Amino acid sequence: MRRPKPLWRRQLAAALTPRRRLQVFDGDTLPARLPRLKVALARDDGEDWSIGLHCPCGCGQRLELMVLEGVKPRWDFHLNEAGHVTIHPSVWLAAGCRSHFWLRNGKVIWCE
Repeated sequence: MRRPKPLWRRQLAAALTPRRRLQVFDGDTLPARLPRLKVALARDDGEDWSIGLHCPCGCGQRLELMVLEGVKPRWDFHLNEAGHVTIHPSVWLAAGCRSHFWLRNGKVIWCE
């Protein structure tokens, strides 16, 4: 298992990375290959199922967060006027790189 990058390196990388926008995919599952620096949304018949993104620490882990009503755990997402994504609550990985972050207005905000 790779050690996580120091917080200062993650914060610097997050500041230099473009803001993430939403890309919608038809169907109830995410694509096998997620877009880089975007948030993928699986939408089937107008119903949102899950959002997916690559872990922003750079470890390459694929993150899939459920947004479907009635499932637990569940995340909410919102778009601002410019189309940048906010995810609520924070994302905290219990295994692997153990990253903990917020995605607000398309920018990664690391928790210490």
